Amino acid sequence: MHELAITENILALALEAAQKANARHITAIHLVIGDLSSFVDESVQFYFDLLSQGTIAEGAVLHFRREHAMATCRACGHRFQVNPPLVPICPNCGDYHLEVKGGQGLTVDSIEVSDNDETESRETNPQCE
Repeated sequence: MHELAITENILALALEAAQKANARHITAIHLVIGDLSSFVDESVQFYFDLLSQGTIAEGAVLHFRREHAMATCRACGHRFQVNPPLVPICPNCGDYHLEVKGGQGLTVDSIEVSDNDETESRETNPQCE
């Protein structure tokens, strides 16, 4: 259910950015989500579709890019990518003292807007991924 609150924030941020740009329509929002976060892409999209109804963001496409977390072994210094479920063992030396960084957040990378109506902006802005 925490996707609802974060999606409300995403929509508010997008609407504010579009207003500052004097845009008539938001066509796409690019999000970066950490692999270790518990955010589910489909849930964010579901809530966005509901919350954006009747706004200039209605119909905007959300693009999701996952960001990996990295771990560094404090014993041997080996650095490696980690994915859920997190295995707390260094693959190099077998030690359990790891420092994990990144892969836990959600950020808005970019917002695409248009001065045209919804139909025209969809034709002029290519879909990503």
